[in-house]
Amino acid sequence: MNVKGKVILSMLVVSTVIVVFWEYINSPEGSFLWLYHSKNPGLDDNGSQKGWWFPSWFNNGTHNYREEEEEVDRENEQRKEDNEEELQLSDWFNPQKRPEVVTMTGWRAPVVWEGTYNRAILENYYGKQKITVGLTVFAVGRYIEHYLEEFLTSANKHFMVGHKVIFYIMVDDVSRLPVVELGPLRSLKVSEIKPEKRWQDISMMRMRTIAEHIVSHIQHEVDFLFCMDVDQVFQDTFGVETLGRSVAQLQAWWYKADPDEFTYERREQSAAYIPYGQGDFYYHAAIFGGTPIQVLNITQECFKGILLDKRNDIEAEWHDESHLNKYFLLNKPTKILSPEYCWDYHIGLPSDIKAVKISWQTKEYNLVRNNV
Repeated sequence: MNVKGKVILSMLVVSTVIVVFWEYINSPEGSFLWLYHSKNPGLDDNGSQKGWWFPSWFNNGTHNYREEEEEVDRENEQRKEDNEEELQLSDWFNPQKRPEVVTMTGWRAPVVWEGTYNRAILENYYGKQKITVGLTVFAVGRYIEHYLEEFLTSANKHFMVGHKVIFYIMVDDVSRLPVVELGPLRSLKVSEIKPEKRWQDISMMRMRTIAEHIVSHIQHEVDFLFCMDVDQVFQDTFGVETLGRSVAQLQAWWYKADPDEFTYERREQSAAYIPYGQGDFYYHAAIFGGTPIQVLNITQECFKGILLDKRNDIEAEWHDESHLNKYFLLNKPTKILSPEYCWDYHIGLPSDIKAVKISWQTKEYNLVRNNV
């Protein structure tokens, strides 16, 4: 073979190798291997991730995702939405069962009351998916001794029974963590957080902390995530009827009130501002949830509003709850939980409250807040 022939043959071989390699890395197998290594950082002895880069969330009002993770998260979210569409609302929800209360919003989202849902159908559906549900809770200062043990004990008994659950506990002193024996399918992940000087800042900074943990590991570990206050107790089953892409909780004291009576933030200078004449419901920040990416959106946007208020030297009347209500005004929740899911017995027990799922603890602010 002459020199010219050898050159042509070499070029054909190289071209073939390049084409084969290109096809491989764009195939499902090649892409999967690449994503697996990029999305699974090393683990230390207790199962926590080492050396994960925590992004600077709010440089110029934006956050920094790596492009490949954004794509995978979008695909995961789309798969979750596709799965949810397989089960129609009418399959498990009957709003006519509770005609005395609001059971459907103007944007066709269900308001879940006792008696409106068929839990057996939902259990069958989610059982086949083998879901994992996360629950975040913060306990700082004296909240640890006063509330955390009873919250965890009751959650272990009543939260998502029969499904895999991860409790994400955020405390400022791990040494004071109570010992709670968890049931099957339950696990605990504890993180130590920086204490804040004021309880208001603790309340507001949890939005940033939740967002950071979703990005670093929670989004890879659970299918749904709830965020709850620690000063409440589970009374009855808090089950799969509460799951959805974006879940809001009606505030017990305001669920019958007119929107103009709500304690929204009414000062125009605040990012949480909602003018009179607007508003759907008053939502309680003690419980909110959804898919991890939706909860990430909620916490990001609320924290952006909190930072904007700080720059403008203003603080919303009800802190993170004011920003949460503004978020849900602009981004309607896909499911709303009735006050039965977060009830205050100081109101009494009216006839429309059929089964209390979670109740408020007595607010002993003089005991738990005087140290921050």
